[in-house]
Amino acid sequence: MIWIQTLGWVGSALLVWSLLQTRILRLRVWNLVGSIALIVFNALVHVWPMVGLNVTLAAINLWYLNKLLRTRHDEGAFDVVEVSMADEFLGHLLRVHGADIAKFNPKFALDTAETHRTAYVIVSGDEAVGVVIIRPDAADATIANVDLDYVTPRFRDFTPGEFVYRRSSIFADHGFRRVISPPGMVAPYYGRLGFRREGESFVLTIPD
Repeated sequence: MIWIQTLGWVGSALLVWSLLQTRILRLRVWNLVGSIALIVFNALVHVWPMVGLNVTLAAINLWYLNKLLRTRHDEGAFDVVEVSMADEFLGHLLRVHGADIAKFNPKFALDTAETHRTAYVIVSGDEAVGVVIIRPDAADATIANVDLDYVTPRFRDFTPGEFVYRRSSIFADHGFRRVISPPGMVAPYYGRLGFRREGESFVLTIPD
């Protein structure tokens, strides 16, 4: 039957599509959907070894999805490391992801010689997954302007940047009382982190 063949082709296409995803969560979801489609297809045409293979793939994807979703907002999953703007690894990270940074933070300008800025590199294990760069406001030193809030594509579904803002001591230790997000940032996520909207930006008040 045509619909059975179509199901097989769709399942195969979804498996291939999943491998093209840069985001870990999306890769697992699409791979799971493709595996389920192929389980049904191969069962209908009685190809039991392929049913077994895809059942195994589906189980692996479910296990990883459960693990990923459980640690999605777990502070133990990420570390925040403060570095200077002159740090060579920071400069390398910003250059490598320069095109992607410009896509989501179009107003950010790279200047590693800017001594007033402070950078925080977000890491998962030994992998750098994001960068947040802040700058004291010229008119009020208690205000931290976020010049850059960037997460690498693989971890974008997990918004690890939120761990910088959750740890309010990072800002309080520098004497900041308010944090202002970068204007013009594409797909901001600050609304669910306790920020309030003010014009083009979001503002977070740091508790005393």
